[in-house]
Amino acid sequence: MADKRIEFIESKIAVHHDFPIPGVIFRDIFGVFGDPEGLKVLLEVVEEKALSLKGKVDVVVGLDSRGFLIGPSMAKALGVPFVPIRKKGKLPPKVISLSYDLEYGSATIEIQESSIKKGARVLLVDDLLATGGTLESSMKLIDKIGAVTSEIFVLIELKGLGGAKRLNHPVESLISYD
Repeated sequence: MADKRIEFIESKIAVHHDFPIPGVIFRDIFGVFGDPEGLKVLLEVVEEKALSLKGKVDVVVGLDSRGFLIGPSMAKALGVPFVPIRKKGKLPPKVISLSYDLEYGSATIEIQESSIKKGARVLLVDDLLATGGTLESSMKLIDKIGAVTSEIFVLIELKGLGGAKRLNHPVESLISYD
């Protein structure tokens, strides 16, 4: 997907060194969303990506919370539903939950039980792939509900952190950093 539009989108991503802790380089995607032309170009690009998957996915699932920023546009382009995976306690019952370990602690994610049909092919969408923990847990949650992750799309992949290897599943990223 290397084209001038990707370069334009990347130019809108602010870089913050030592945030949120020393040694971390934080790439802030909200500069893209805060610029009307940046937003327009980004949504054009992700909708084109979605259209390339026509007939290969039945539902788009976005991860809490920044997967919600692009997932609905992809679902609209495909003419399929958008379903959120949320942090615990944010969805009304009945939900299916999955707890997983973080570097310092644990987290629980949930999906509404009736939101995806068994056997559905899922496009899993998030803003960032770093270590892969959240995406891996989301894939397990999708499996637990009886669907299958067929495609994964992220805006940014931090290749040096090995998240794609951890997932053992092809991942398409709009922008990648080593």
